[in-house]
Amino acid sequence: MSEAKLDPGILKDLLGVPTPCYVVDEGLLERNLRVLQSVQERTGCRILLALKGFAMFSLFGLIGRYLRGVAASGLDEARLGFEEFGKEVHVFSPAFKESEFEEILSYADHVVFNSFPQWDRFRSRMAGKRAGIRINPEHSEVKTAIYDPCAPHSRLGVTRANFRPDDLEGISGLHFHTLCELNSDSLQRTLEAVESKFGDFLRAMEWVNFGGGHHITRKDYDVDLLCELIERFAGKYGVQVYLEPGEAIALDTGFLVASVVDIIDNGMQIAILDTSAAAHMPDVLEMPYRPGIAGAGDPGEFAFTYRLGGPTCLAGDLIGDYSFPDPLKPGSKLVFLDMAHYSMVKNNTFNGVRLPSIAIRRSEGAMRIVREFGHEDYRNRLS
Repeated sequence: MSEAKLDPGILKDLLGVPTPCYVVDEGLLERNLRVLQSVQERTGCRILLALKGFAMFSLFGLIGRYLRGVAASGLDEARLGFEEFGKEVHVFSPAFKESEFEEILSYADHVVFNSFPQWDRFRSRMAGKRAGIRINPEHSEVKTAIYDPCAPHSRLGVTRANFRPDDLEGISGLHFHTLCELNSDSLQRTLEAVESKFGDFLRAMEWVNFGGGHHITRKDYDVDLLCELIERFAGKYGVQVYLEPGEAIALDTGFLVASVVDIIDNGMQIAILDTSAAAHMPDVLEMPYRPGIAGAGDPGEFAFTYRLGGPTCLAGDLIGDYSFPDPLKPGSKLVFLDMAHYSMVKNNTFNGVRLPSIAIRRSEGAMRIVREFGHEDYRNRLS
């Protein structure tokens, strides 16, 4: 990784916030939303915000000016989308619970079932709602197994062998999801698999949801190919196409600002931060990956190399090795890049480490703290 650069004006504002703190830049977010809006205008598709990836509802007013609704994975996301976003609410779950289903219906416009037994169980309650079935085209594009919805023996989606053509009365749409941080060529191959296995049923549908994982706002993403694929598919089958990205909305819009608390030496310089990989950016350990830091480089690239670790007791609470042009010291601030999506929705209070504050950097540069966390937030998760 070469040196991670950041606009000097943004960096200056970020270094002024108390740490740890997530900051989402409103101007960068709107830049992404304009790209997504252009795809909707060119193709007639409808793009939903996948709440599993980004659920910062203080920005829903801005996002709602561009996108058509939200995609939820269960009851609480559906309620958040209904109450705070106020547009279409699409809900998919690997299995809906009897005790939650009626409330889900009070929020949802579209409900997607993961199996025909689930559809059989709840179909009599779906009056006035649009029902869909998630299909599994058994075509893998994702290389990291934990994120591959089409891996062998996946629990997600109905395979062609288990599809019930005679049980589609009341089903108005199909949903598939095969991607994770991928370009439109992966979607092209996926659509070939979908049409090969399920093409006989597509013309009977009103809508088809292409799922998430489309990295539409990444600089090298082929937006033209995406638009061609959507237009061809919608025209061929006469369906409304939906996409539900999470990352593409918030990609490269957010930061996690942290401070150095101590420096220790154990064969190399180790900086202990007030932020944690395990608690505040769990995908660093789960994927795994090494996040960018503004102004930092690979080990040895600059004069001073450090291993960065968190404040928890987990021995592996390590963010990675980085080099800096100047030595770190207690009080030094670091800005981790691309921290808006997934980090915020997946964070936790392991070891009682407090969650980072949440802030918005407005387009004109003003910074506003919208949420701070304290002991009660930790205590109220327990009993």
